[in-house]
Amino acid sequence: MKTLDTHALTLFCAVARCLNFRQAAEQLHMTQPPLSRAIKTLEERLGTRLFERNTQGVALTDAGRTLLPQALHILQLLEQAEQSLQRDKVPTRLRLGLTSSVEAGLFRPLLAVLESSLERCRVELTAAPSPRLIAAVRKGQLDAALIALPSATFELAVLPLASDPMMLAMPAGHPLARKRKVALAEIVHEPVYWFERSRQPAFFDHCQQVYERHGFAPAFVREPLDHHVLLSEVAAGKGMALLPDSFRALRLDGVVYRQLAQGDELATKLGLAWRSDSSHPALPVLRQLALSDL
Repeated sequence: MKTLDTHALTLFCAVARCLNFRQAAEQLHMTQPPLSRAIKTLEERLGTRLFERNTQGVALTDAGRTLLPQALHILQLLEQAEQSLQRDKVPTRLRLGLTSSVEAGLFRPLLAVLESSLERCRVELTAAPSPRLIAAVRKGQLDAALIALPSATFELAVLPLASDPMMLAMPAGHPLARKRKVALAEIVHEPVYWFERSRQPAFFDHCQQVYERHGFAPAFVREPLDHHVLLSEVAAGKGMALLPDSFRALRLDGVVYRQLAQGDELATKLGLAWRSDSSHPALPVLRQLALSDL
C-alpha cells in the first residue's frame, strides 16, 4: 500500500464530517470535482471504498468508519506538533532599553505587568541615554527601547507615550524653598546644573529654545552623570538642578523639590522605539501595555 499523505486525510475527514461533497468542498475552499478525484485516489490507494454514494446521499462504509477516528487522531497529533514547534520559535527574551533621562521607578509598573504577561519570555533590561539606546535598536542589539523625546530616531517606529514635566531640585535652606512653584526668571542668577549636549542632543536643543523664549541664561554647571551625586551637590548648596518630575522618588536630606512654572514646556516626553521590520512576538504586548501603564 502506498504511503498516505496528511492532505488526503484532511479531505477525507472533511467529507466524513459533512457527508456531502459540495459542502465539504466549500469548507475546504475548493471545487467539488478535484475533491471527488482526491477521495477516489485515496480509495484506490487503500484498495477499498470509504463512502457509499447514491441518490439518498453519502454514507461512510465500514472501512470509512474504521479510518475516520484514526485519521482524526493523526491530524490532531500533527497540529499539536506544529503548535509545539511554533512555541519553541518564540524568543526566550525581550531585550528592552530604558532611558536614563527619567527616574527608573517610573517604569516599574509597566515592567511588572510586562513580565507577568510574557510567560515564556525573559525581559532583559539595559539603562542608558536615549541616543545609545536608539543606536542599539537600529543595530538589532535591542528589540525595543523606552526613550526620551525629542530624539533623533531615524527610521525607527516610535509610539509616543507619557510626559514627565520638569521640576526644580534646590537646597532645603534656600529662600525659594518656601514657594510651591518657581519660575525660571527667579533662578536666572543661581548656579544651575545642566547636562551636556552630547548626552541628548535633540532634547538639549529643545530645552535651549524654551530657555531663549523666556530669556533664561544662568551660569550653568556641568551636571554629574550619577543623579545621586548630583543631589548630594544640591544638598551641599552648590547649585540647583532641573530634573524630570519622576526624580522626586529620590529622597535626600537637604534637598527639596518644587514645581517649575515652565515645567510642561520643558517636559521629557517618553516614547517606545523599535525597528519597523521587527517581527518579535512580544512587541504587540509591549506596545499595548506601554500605552496603558505609562
